[in-house]
Amino acid sequence: SLVVLFGATAGAYGAKLGSDERELILLVWQVVDLHSKKVGTLHKSLVKADNLDLSDQCREVSGLTPEGLGKAEPLDRVLQQFSQLVSSDLKVLGRSSYTLCSDGQLLIRQVLHPETSKKNFLLSDCFYSFYDLRKEFHTCYPSSAAVKDQTIKTMAEYLGLGTDEAEEDFGVWQVKTMVAIIFSMLSEGCNHAFTEPETVKYKYETGPCSKSETVDSETVIRARGLPWQSSDQDIARFFKGLNIAKGGVALCLNSQGRRNGEALVRFVNSEQRDLALERHKHHMGSRYIEVYKATGEEFLKIAGGTSNEVAQFLSKENQVIIRMRGLPFTATQEDVLGFLGPECPVTGGKEGLLFVKYPDGRPTGDAFVLFSCEEYAQNALKKHKEILGKRYIELFRSTAAEVQQVVLNRYMSTPLIPTLPTPIIPVIPPPYTIATGSIRDCVRLRGLPYTAGIDDILEFMGDATGDIKPHGVHMVLNQQGRPSGDAFIQMKSADKAFMVAQKCHKKMMKDRYVEVFQCSGEEMNFVLMGGTLNRSGLSPPPCKLPCLSPPAYAAFQTAAVIPAEAAALYQPQALLPTTRTPQASAAAPPTVTYYPAQAAQLYMNYTAYYPSPPVSPTTVGYLAAPPGAVAAAATATHTPILPQPGALVRMQGLPYNTGMKEILSFFQGYQYAPDDYNGLIQLSDQARSVLQAPKEWVCL
Repeated sequence: SLVVLFGATAGAYGAKLGSDERELILLVWQVVDLHSKKVGTLHKSLVKADNLDLSDQCREVSGLTPEGLGKAEPLDRVLQQFSQLVSSDLKVLGRSSYTLCSDGQLLIRQVLHPETSKKNFLLSDCFYSFYDLRKEFHTCYPSSAAVKDQTIKTMAEYLGLGTDEAEEDFGVWQVKTMVAIIFSMLSEGCNHAFTEPETVKYKYETGPCSKSETVDSETVIRARGLPWQSSDQDIARFFKGLNIAKGGVALCLNSQGRRNGEALVRFVNSEQRDLALERHKHHMGSRYIEVYKATGEEFLKIAGGTSNEVAQFLSKENQVIIRMRGLPFTATQEDVLGFLGPECPVTGGKEGLLFVKYPDGRPTGDAFVLFSCEEYAQNALKKHKEILGKRYIELFRSTAAEVQQVVLNRYMSTPLIPTLPTPIIPVIPPPYTIATGSIRDCVRLRGLPYTAGIDDILEFMGDATGDIKPHGVHMVLNQQGRPSGDAFIQMKSADKAFMVAQKCHKKMMKDRYVEVFQCSGEEMNFVLMGGTLNRSGLSPPPCKLPCLSPPAYAAFQTAAVIPAEAAALYQPQALLPTTRTPQASAAAPPTVTYYPAQAAQLYMNYTAYYPSPPVSPTTVGYLAAPPGAVAAAATATHTPILPQPGALVRMQGLPYNTGMKEILSFFQGYQYAPDDYNGLIQLSDQARSVLQAPKEWVCL
């Protein structure tokens, strides 16, 4: 037997059903016996929504009113009545089992499952299997329109069914017409058999992903704006009703190994992916989540792994994974098992523990733990911030993709700086710099489409483009060198910036609205270094510099080389001031970007010096030198030498708005000895002589 089901929400109708997160307000159904071709009683039930504000389209199409819905039962009671009435009709027809049949996938996948998940009650088993009448119709009649173009009306017209929609109540006509279509498909000329129902997964299955796998780019999305404590199960719940591939949730981490509010999700097919895209700006708790297309290559970069150690750890499927952070570096497996205690036994004992280490074998203070059930994992999470040794330990839910990303990518990757985009044609940067100060003559654009370029921003600004300073548009990149959705624009005056913010705030660019805030150059620099700025005010960036490593592990152990082509992106005035000697200043030629790939290499701890997103290309340091030094240094050969003991100083407690001038002023009167330049930069003798007179601080 089939139960033909139709529903409507308080918002969009038709192809956009469920895309606006509106609640269900109507259910209509009827039982159909496929063998005897008999039908049960047609039932229509209104549903009382929490929000009775109906859209104009809903009022027009359905004819329902808030007053009428206010007298209805809530969804959980209506679903109970549905089960009871269906069981009663089946008994009358002499049947015991049934499968749902709906017009398309939206009612089941995009309305019922998400809404019941948010309201925290379970759907009965019958809602996890259903027939899509549009697909069944196209299978029976291959010459009909494509599945995505089918509607109840077009299917009825194809069969020549003479039904008048105006004669019946909304929902009743739809169900009666669907029943008539089914009977036509069962006729002797077609003899259609309903054999392959659509299925909805009961729960998300965890599992590892290999870098050698082939991932279809048409099945992957990127979710942004996730709460930092979100787990893979939370993300699967957000996409409830859609089938996520096994191990298909990959949480993205920043350069410090912490979650950055993004995740890549892989679905079983492109149809499920397309439905997921319709949940753009749906809510997880109080936060809206942005959903965009992504590629299979991006998914594999985050979720893929090839480590035998990780593969063996993740070989036990359907385990709950907990991440521990802040462990003492001397902690052993016995210490961790003792910390967790007998109330939360680890799967396989010591085999269920995986310590994360740096490439040289040093412990990072992170570990992953496997638990066989949710109860044990919950007991473990209750120990969040309890003490082990002299340190408190943080515990979080984790995923198989996060295990692989942390173990393989985070601690065994190359420095992040080379991922900055390299221009195709090197250019000499013009003498324009990002302004500083408290004058609010800048605006910030937030929420730009990732495909937006300078031309799109200028078109968005309209008539105000004439008030932009030369080279005053600054695109903000994330740590992968890709657009972050933010941009800063320097206007000619504070009044112009105010007018732009008032005129363009929440104006549409392509398919997204863009927020526009007035700000100062100082606030702009704050945000470029990791702070936040909105209409509520300014939050300074967090300190990104960790303590230097102990003597046994030199802090500057990774060579991060910025190629000559990339150096052309950065403006020379932003790092080194001109010389303070008047005579030398008068004779100095124009400054050019100085970054020969085989001469001046920067040796830095990229974790410490590379700012977290957002980051602008103009915030990355570089060296400026006269053209004469370039030719001299380009021919130099050298062996990297670490700084001599005592040659470095570290500054803590700097104000967040501290600039190069303030640091140089603070150290005024102190200079490097001539031989100490090669503690920071390896140069030939001829090139070093250019920098030694006059002596200056070189800041990285």
